[in-house]
Amino acid sequence: MGGHGVIQRYREFLPVSEDTCIISLNEGNTPLIQSHNLVRALGGGFRLFVKYEGLNPTASFKDRGMTMAVTKAVENGVRAIVCASTGNTSASAAAYASRAGLVCVVLIPEGKISYGKMAQALIHGAKTIEVRGNFDDALDLVRELGTRDDIEIVNSINPFRIQGQKTAAFEVCDELGDAPDMHFLPVGNAGNITSYWTGYNEYRDAGKSTSLPMMMGWQAEGSAPIVKGHVITSPETVATAIRIGNPASWEQAVRASEESSGAIDCVSDDEILDAHRMLARTEGIFVEPASAAGIAGIVKSYARGGIPPESTVVVTVTGHGLKDPGIAIENAKASSVVVEPNIQSVLDAIGME
Repeated sequence: MGGHGVIQRYREFLPVSEDTCIISLNEGNTPLIQSHNLVRALGGGFRLFVKYEGLNPTASFKDRGMTMAVTKAVENGVRAIVCASTGNTSASAAAYASRAGLVCVVLIPEGKISYGKMAQALIHGAKTIEVRGNFDDALDLVRELGTRDDIEIVNSINPFRIQGQKTAAFEVCDELGDAPDMHFLPVGNAGNITSYWTGYNEYRDAGKSTSLPMMMGWQAEGSAPIVKGHVITSPETVATAIRIGNPASWEQAVRASEESSGAIDCVSDDEILDAHRMLARTEGIFVEPASAAGIAGIVKSYARGGIPPESTVVVTVTGHGLKDPGIAIENAKASSVVVEPNIQSVLDAIGME
């Protein structure tokens, strides 16, 4: 079951032994795509690479942490894993639980999960429970369930999740030859910015890279507790994956931004949707709305003069566009055209003679 996933590849940096039974779906090793067209569209002057995490087995970055969390859950001999989720964590937990032969319990906010993610949890056989409340209410229940000896929590409050997710920073350094100057990414529950910062530091300490990037985290305006400095009881944003009002890794995320001389800021839903469409149309990279928060952050930072000339910038896009096809169809601001089955009708429809 070890496969060629992140635990196998970066074993020396992870809390596993020779005897550990690795539960893997060959996650990781996602492409780092240089994005000339997007940079040109903004006005040029820096190098941009998109870390496309939507090409993990369950189509989001969560698989990196989940392989580690479920591997340790098996090692601890539990019968079930549980998580609260706005979608991607539940999809990943359900898949890895199936792989490991464990029961998976998923608590999600009622009606606040995209269709693509709900489909994943259900098809993998997770016991899916909708809670009349938001993500934070679901997480409170999960914390209670986690006090039992036979159930393991696999949210990012599980430290092994952060351990697995830090491998993305290793991959970025391996591919670029060093750390970038700046790293942009969405911030929801804030586990990802925390784990990247951990990974970059560990790689530098091990002599595998020489520098550290500025960590630039981006929340959605209607769901920006870190930016506003207080818990948001009813977070609202089109970017469901970061619709979280009380992030589990709040303090660690603030520390990552401060220690790296970076920042945590926010973008509006309109900016997110514009970036979602822009990335798809300039680079052919299709992401879910939350993933576009980091792209929107680049657009905003560039406009403010916040990206120094000649910088090497990496942005993590966290989940695949097919996670939320409904938003994509709406945000495309285009529709198909029906024509008669003859060539002239087709040419007329596409505006060619």
